[in-house]
Amino acid sequence: MPNLVLEYSDPVAEQVNITAMLEDLHQTCLMSGLFEPDSIKSRSYPCHRWLIGEHEDSKDFIHIQFSLLDGRSEETRKQLAEQLLAVMRHHAPSVYSLTIDVREMEKAIFTRAIQG
Repeated sequence: MPNLVLEYSDPVAEQVNITAMLEDLHQTCLMSGLFEPDSIKSRSYPCHRWLIGEHEDSKDFIHIQFSLLDGRSEETRKQLAEQLLAVMRHHAPSVYSLTIDVREMEKAIFTRAIQG
């Protein structure tokens, strides 16, 4: 049940094909073999207001929050993060800050409903 949420500062959309990058990130998750294909959800959101250090909004960023159910090793999570970062670097070589936060969700608490 992984969720990939791609957030980026507005100016990034002028220099990066966000749709293509999101599709490649999603494909990376599919090809990892770590997840049931239909459980992977990927989406992107522009950020209209942001501040980075003392640069305020003069620097741009792309950040991924990747949430997955607990139970995978730290090494596996790190390897996935590195694969996703490689995709980001390929698509966004001139973006100032590229970051990924991999978070585990507790299986015992996570709840979902697939309808239809």
